Amino acid sequence: MHDGPAYTAESNGILIRVRPNYLAGQSDPDEGRWVWAYQIEIVNLSGSTVQLMARRWTITDGHGHVEEVRGPGVVGEQPVIEPGASYAYASGCPLPTDSGSMVGAYYMTDAEGCSFEAEIPAFSLDTPDARRVLN
Repeated sequence: MHDGPAYTAESNGILIRVRPNYLAGQSDPDEGRWVWAYQIEIVNLSGSTVQLMARRWTITDGHGHVEEVRGPGVVGEQPVIEPGASYAYASGCPLPTDSGSMVGAYYMTDAEGCSFEAEIPAFSLDTPDARRVLN
């Protein structure tokens, strides 16, 4: 799943790296369904233990239709990440077009109970024939 480009952002001492990958075997262009997987690594570069409490995604398809997705944690977890440690997970996104993009934020809490956002970089969802880079 690491053959696509890596997109990175660092904010508030949190580095987020995203690697999207088109899943041709799960896509059905004749039925208007294209599917991507993405691997995310969250690295805690701060000096404080943090917990990922919630997420927000803005997903835009190739026609410009925008969908906002919000929810607790990621993949059913609210991971605690120690200073210098990382947390990784994989998820996916189906679209009704052969291209699109995603961008978002994680809502984090530090050891003192202070809340902050960690930026998720914008990344493109494109079939291999139409790859583009957003950053």
